[in-house]
Amino acid sequence: MTTEKNTSSEMGLFERYLTLWVALCIVTGIGLGHLFPNVFQAVGRIEIAHINLPVAVLVWLMIIPMLLKIDLGALKGVRQHWRGVGVTLLINWGVKPFSMALLGWLFISVLFKPLLPTEQIDSYIAGLILLAAAPCTAMVFVWSHLMRGEPHYTLSQVALNDVIMVFAFAPIVALLLGLSAITVPWDTLLLSVLLYIVVPLIIANLWRRMLLKREHGYVRLAQVVKHMHPFSLGALLTTLVLLFGFQGKQIIAEPLIIVLLAVPILIQVFFNSGLAYLLNRWVRSPHCVAGPSALIGASNFFELAVATAIAMFGFESGAALATVVGVLVEVPVMLMAVRVVNQSRGWYESRNGIMPYEECCPANLHMHADH
Repeated sequence: MTTEKNTSSEMGLFERYLTLWVALCIVTGIGLGHLFPNVFQAVGRIEIAHINLPVAVLVWLMIIPMLLKIDLGALKGVRQHWRGVGVTLLINWGVKPFSMALLGWLFISVLFKPLLPTEQIDSYIAGLILLAAAPCTAMVFVWSHLMRGEPHYTLSQVALNDVIMVFAFAPIVALLLGLSAITVPWDTLLLSVLLYIVVPLIIANLWRRMLLKREHGYVRLAQVVKHMHPFSLGALLTTLVLLFGFQGKQIIAEPLIIVLLAVPILIQVFFNSGLAYLLNRWVRSPHCVAGPSALIGASNFFELAVATAIAMFGFESGAALATVVGVLVEVPVMLMAVRVVNQSRGWYESRNGIMPYEECCPANLHMHADH
């Protein structure tokens, strides 16, 4: 089955055209920002301890429906595919944030510096760091389906990453911001972790358990996730419109900024996905584990990054803009990585000692591991 056919069947209308929706949000936000600047400024002032309350509500609507899909009980399955888990953890927490910081410094502070506003250089780098410091939670399931990945591995890996993110996100961000000579607002950073990771994870896990205890629990869970999906998408688009309402003047003045910010993001996606894929082949992980591992290692939790950038640096910051560029390029670049992984399966399995795809992930296993 081709990637294009899989994309049509596994990706919803929103996911398939995410880049288009972001582009429309740019145009809409810029237009509304020019027409109603006072409204946007009023929204920007509704905050407590530097946390914007409207954005906090929108982020909860974005994140909680995603986290409802995550079964923390799947953590017990991480040992089943320990090679793939080990590679993904190395990439997510030991390589990706640091490689992005290096790429940000190289491109933003050195190569592209003459083309960017000087006062925003550090902020752009901070946004790239925030983008790379949290592994993706929701879209990973889409990428795994598109490459017919082992569903139990994907679920357990995402659950493990979510738990690690509670403890590792703030220290990694603070370390890399400090190394980049960017002042770390610790109170805002820790409050962001609490509001945007810890609390939604607790709420989603308790809600999931409550639904599953009832009769036909998995059916009820699926219905709730389905009904919440439009609210989640609407919250993301509303956040982007708000962001571009504040960023409009800067984007109109220097539209090249978006292209320049996309360069290090694209490079880090291909570098980290390729490295994870090759490392999995080296340790002889099955292809149905190596594929999702490569994509989990490369993709980003952009909803968290956008919210944290706004909280730490503000709507008008270069950090907020940099995180949104990650949203803009997410789908096309990840689909390219999916295509490479799918088309290279024969080469991957030619290494001695790698379990054939049919043994690792038989056809009847290519279902969502809900229970």
